[in-house]
Amino acid sequence: MKKSRFTEEQIIKALKRHESGEKIPDLCRELGISQQAFYKWKAKYGGLDVSEAQKLRALEDENRRLKQIVADQALDIQAIKFLLEKKF
Repeated sequence: MKKSRFTEEQIIKALKRHESGEKIPDLCRELGISQQAFYKWKAKYGGLDVSEAQKLRALEDENRRLKQIVADQALDIQAIKFLLEKKF
């Protein structure tokens, strides 16, 4: 997954600036992003505080790590079953 140039804190600050009355095209021009990127940020981070965004990122990282563990275990189980089915 591509890493963003902006941190969650910077994204939330940009969203707060929009909520305070700045126009989206002006913000996008200043930040060097497209309007579609801004709307994606708004969908993901809209209404969050910085601490909530950090918690969200921590949960996403933990979820990714747990999914990797489950995938590794599934591969181990499949390999063991394959070895047990072989007749020597």
